[in-house]
Amino acid sequence: MVTVKIGIIGGSGLYQMDALKDVEEIVIETPFGAPSDALIIGSLGETRVAFLARHGRNHTLLPSELPFRANIYAMKQLGVEYLISASAVGSLKAEVKPLDMVIPDQFIDRTKNRQSTFFGEGLVAHVAFGDPVCHQLASVLGESIDSLNLTGVNLHRNGTYVCMEGPAFSTKAESHLYQSWGASIVGMTNLPEAKLAREAEIAYATLALVTDYDCWHPDHDSVTVDMIIHNLHRNAVNAQRVIQATVERLAAHPPQSAAHSALKNGILTPWSHVSPSSIEKLHIILSKYLPE
Repeated sequence: MVTVKIGIIGGSGLYQMDALKDVEEIVIETPFGAPSDALIIGSLGETRVAFLARHGRNHTLLPSELPFRANIYAMKQLGVEYLISASAVGSLKAEVKPLDMVIPDQFIDRTKNRQSTFFGEGLVAHVAFGDPVCHQLASVLGESIDSLNLTGVNLHRNGTYVCMEGPAFSTKAESHLYQSWGASIVGMTNLPEAKLAREAEIAYATLALVTDYDCWHPDHDSVTVDMIIHNLHRNAVNAQRVIQATVERLAAHPPQSAAHSALKNGILTPWSHVSPSSIEKLHIILSKYLPE
């Protein structure tokens, strides 16, 4: 199987990367089932990357239906060490405007029905998650955005992403609650990815693309579907430019990340008490910690 170090997950509106060259589709089966779609392997400049449409290339999967474990495990199987996750979000702050970009550094979990760990079934592990985003990767992402001077786009470094269950959007009471928590944006997908990427020792960062204000905003009711689709398209175009610039920087100077050794002291179950089937199931994640 081909090996790539940089993975990209595209969210709503970003179902493909037009700049990818020498493209091949790879169908991967994981111990957790099939990913959202075939993974697309291609070149951005001189660098081979893996791209996955989070909701499927025809947007057929609800946020609660996403095979998060299969998506991240498939990236790990390909050798991915850095994962850039693009995501459409709503804004919770007046200064975070539609078409702006946010690189959040914190998450709040409001999901109910998500599989967010590879572990269990007799194998216990806990990873540190106080800083859920790789700061080094987020920094490269921010530098890339700054270098592009995108028209009409402001970058907001840091901020808190509220990950809600969906598929319905927030009530006004929920939206005001999230504001009272100091959150910047709201979405439905990225927290399970961040947790699983940490367990898989993949450096992870979110490129959050603002489509509109959440329902707290007095002008929210005047937002039309056409306006949102227009913003999704604009965001997708901008995101592809940002991802391409980020990949170029990562390829030239891949940063060290604490995420790459996140499991070092996190596995609590003695190996003698772990079933061979569990070890086989997670071998790609566990291999460097297994006894000789």
